[in-house]
Amino acid sequence: MEKLTIIGGGLAGCEAAWQAASRGIPVTLFEMRPAKMTPVHRGGGLAELVCSNSLGTDNPEKPPGILKSELRHLGSLILRCADESRVPAGQALAVDREAFSRAVEEKIASCPLITLRREEVTRLPGDHPVIVAGGPMTSEALARGMSDFFGEDYLYFYDAVSPIVTLPSLDQSVIYRGSRYGRGEESYLNCPFNREEYLLFHRELLSARVQPVKDFEKDLFFEACLPIEELARRGEDTMRFGPMKPVGLPEPVSGREPYAVLQLRQENREGTLYNLVGFQTRLLWPEQERVFRLIPGLRTAEFVRLGVMHRNLYINAPVHLLPTGQAKMRPDLFLAGQVTGVEGYLESTASGWLAGINAARLIRGEELLVLHPAMAMGALFHHITEARPDHFQPMNVNFGIFPGLQEKIRSKQERNRRLIHRASEEVSLLCSALQR
Repeated sequence: MEKLTIIGGGLAGCEAAWQAASRGIPVTLFEMRPAKMTPVHRGGGLAELVCSNSLGTDNPEKPPGILKSELRHLGSLILRCADESRVPAGQALAVDREAFSRAVEEKIASCPLITLRREEVTRLPGDHPVIVAGGPMTSEALARGMSDFFGEDYLYFYDAVSPIVTLPSLDQSVIYRGSRYGRGEESYLNCPFNREEYLLFHRELLSARVQPVKDFEKDLFFEACLPIEELARRGEDTMRFGPMKPVGLPEPVSGREPYAVLQLRQENREGTLYNLVGFQTRLLWPEQERVFRLIPGLRTAEFVRLGVMHRNLYINAPVHLLPTGQAKMRPDLFLAGQVTGVEGYLESTASGWLAGINAARLIRGEELLVLHPAMAMGALFHHITEARPDHFQPMNVNFGIFPGLQEKIRSKQERNRRLIHRASEEVSLLCSALQR
């Protein structure tokens, strides 16, 4: 049986390795950490989450929830491990980072068809099928090789990571528990601002020093994951209508909604660590501690991780990628993860699932899968491979990329309900086809 090489031990690479090995394909999975670290990873564990510990909403009526449901039905390793290491987060699927990474690594290590090699790959192997799942922090050597192969520079945008604080260091007399609009468990900690506190925080955020961007890199951000200081620059009230929206979070004593709220989400199973929701940042570390301690309840906070900024790399997928996950220029080269232009943990996982399945099918001489665009996964891959190449930007799953219905339906709720039903039908058909 021909072998398969997978480069990158993140969410996409591990998912791809598991899917291919589950179909009898010998896999060599390369991960350069801990021998060679990146600016944002903390250790050498597989599938380490470097941004939020939340994999997004698990609400089956929302596109991210639909995507999770599809991956569960299709036997995703990442969803299985996420469910095993889940921590309270209301309607969101949040995990204990260390438990999650450990669960993935244990399952990969226990698979007899997967060989894990801890070393950097600096060029594309050319004599057998390969999946590149290097993720947003692909090494410079491999990135150069990919750029040379595709004949153009990578596109890129900046992504940023939220800080993490310890629960005992927070002022519990100020902070209160609750979930927005009372939905789900009261699993979030809420830091309420009055108007004066908010305006002071806004002023200090605007004046704080940030990590400079290198001269040869443009100052680009993904709109769904903007640094908090970038939001502050867009207007005095922008944060209050974004991550600091106070609606649905009345203070328990007065019953009144505060002027603004910062929410803290549980980071680990023990409930000792919490991250600042929506507070991705590229502030210099001393500035983060100075400014973020102005947040009510965080004056004496212990920051166990401060925010960092890093560059995400991705190809121009409409030019270079087929909906099977194959590179147009080389049918035995598959891409997975954020390098394809998908954005998000579960979107990257889905791309790994598809690449692993199709690499295995290619080796076995079987017809490759093209996912139906009515599925959340199919809609995502259809979008990134059919988008306008001159304005291509990373995309996460949303109803806007689903194909429309034949009949016109005015009710948004009814339209979405039918989109969900149609997606579920297509997943059932796919599951049946894969079992034959």
